[in-house]
Amino acid sequence: MPDLLVDVLDAAREHGDAPAVTAKGRTLTYRQLAERVLATAHRLAENGFTPGTRMLFSVRPGPDAIVLALGTVAAGGTVVFVDPGGGPELFARRCALAGPGWAAAESLLYAVSAPGPLRAVARRRGVLLPDYGALPVRHARSGPWLPGVPRGAVSTKRLAAPVAGHLRPPPADPDQEAVVVFTSGTTAEPKAVVHTRGSLGAALRVLATRCALGPDSRVHTDQMMLGLPALVAGAHWTMPPYGFAPAADPAALAAGLHGATHTFLVPADLAVILDSGVALPGSLRQVLLGSAPVLPPLLERARAALPDVEFLAVYGMTEILPVAIATGDEKIAHGGDLLGVPLPGVRARLADDGELLVSGPNLCRGYLGRPPLTEHATGDLARFDGDRLVLIGRKKDMILRGRTNVYPGLYEPAIAGLPGVAEAVLVGVPDEIGDERIVLVLLARPGERPGLADRVRAALPGVIDVSALPDEVVEVPELPRTARNRKVDRVALRAAVGR
Repeated sequence: MPDLLVDVLDAAREHGDAPAVTAKGRTLTYRQLAERVLATAHRLAENGFTPGTRMLFSVRPGPDAIVLALGTVAAGGTVVFVDPGGGPELFARRCALAGPGWAAAESLLYAVSAPGPLRAVARRRGVLLPDYGALPVRHARSGPWLPGVPRGAVSTKRLAAPVAGHLRPPPADPDQEAVVVFTSGTTAEPKAVVHTRGSLGAALRVLATRCALGPDSRVHTDQMMLGLPALVAGAHWTMPPYGFAPAADPAALAAGLHGATHTFLVPADLAVILDSGVALPGSLRQVLLGSAPVLPPLLERARAALPDVEFLAVYGMTEILPVAIATGDEKIAHGGDLLGVPLPGVRARLADDGELLVSGPNLCRGYLGRPPLTEHATGDLARFDGDRLVLIGRKKDMILRGRTNVYPGLYEPAIAGLPGVAEAVLVGVPDEIGDERIVLVLLARPGERPGLADRVRAALPGVIDVSALPDEVVEVPELPRTARNRKVDRVALRAAVGR
C-alpha cells in the first residue's frame, strides 16, 4: 500500500548524492534530505514529541520546511498547516479544533505577533496576528533567535543536525494521520481535511500515471503536490522565492524555469505570462494547470506559444487530488470544460441532481472531528461523455431565472471561445422580486478593439441556448480573484455588477 514517507525515503536511498531540493541557491542531496528527516524525528522524540502529536506549521516553503514536515511525520506526528494571517479569532478556533501539542513558525512571525512595536506596525497595515508565542504548546523556531520567540523554543536547524550512528527509518504506517489542511468553514465552525500517509502516497502515485517524472526531470514549483512526486521519482525539485507571484514578474519566472522540465501554474498566471510575450525556456516538457477552470481559449494560445510543451489540466480538490487530468489538446478538441477520464483507482459517479461524487485510495480520511469519509461530494455538477467527465458548473453558482436553472459552467467555455474574449463569467444578480437577472461579464484579450460587449451580444444566439441568454453584457478591465488560488471571485463580481 502506498505510504508517502516510505516512498520518499526509498527514493533517497536509491538516488543518494543526486540533488533533491534547491531553494535560494542552497541544495540538499537525497542522502542529506533523508539524514535530516530522520535526525529531526529522533530529536523531536528526545524533546518529548510523542506519536499522535499535532504540530501547527507556519514555516515558509523551502528545504528546511520540507525536512521539518517530513521529520514530524516520521516522528509519528501530524503537520497542521495553518495561516495565522486569517485573524486571531479564526486562528483560535482552528487551534481549538486541531488540539496541537507543538507549533513551528518563522522567528520573524514570533517577533511580529508578540505584543510590542512590530505587532503595532503590522496592525496598522491591516495584518491582525495572534500572539503565536503565547500558545500553550512546545515551540520550534525556524531562523535566528529574535525577541518574541518563546523561551525553550527548539531550533529547527539543531533538530536536523547530523546524529552519530545509524538511524532506522520508521516502519510503514499508511493509516497514520499525516497532514491537516484547513479549507472552508466559518469562524465559528472551521473545517479541516485530514490526510494519512497512505492517502498522500496514493495521490502521488496517481499523479505519476500522467506526469512523466524521472531522475532526468527538474521540477520548478512551490506546490508540494508536484514537488513531493518529484522527490519520489528521483527528480530535482527547485523552488521559486517564497511569496513570488508569477504574474507580477514574468521575466523572473522565465529565469527561474531555466533548465526546468516541469512546473505548475494557475490559469490566470499563465494568461499574464502569455500576454507579456516573455519566452519560456525550451527545456519545458509538461506544464500542469489547476486550482481554477482551464478553458480551451487559453490552451489554444499556450499551444501556439509553446508547441512542444504538453499542458495538463488537473482536476481535484484538497479532499482528493488528483481526480482526473486532461491534456490541452483533448480540451481544445472537446470545446467544453473537459475534465478527462478518472485516473486509475479513482471512482466517480453522479448523484441524482448531477453532482459529482468521487472516491479512491487518495481520498482523505475525512474532516477533523467528524466521521470518516467513504466518498466526497465535490459540489461540482458534471456529466459523462463516454468515460470522460465534463464539468457543467458549481451547484452554488446555479442561476435561477423564472423557472429555468442556468448553469454558468455549461456556457462559459463557448462564450470564452468567441473572438476577442479572454474570459467570460455568468453571474446571477437578484432583482427586487427575488428573481435573478443574468449578467455576462467579459474580459477582453489584450489589444482588442472597443465594442466587444456589443459584438458578443450579437453572436450569443448562435453559441448558447436561448434560455441562458444574458439580460446584460458588460466588459470589465479586470476580474476580481481570490488571493489563494486566483479563481474568479464570483461573490465579489456579483456585488460589483449588481450595484
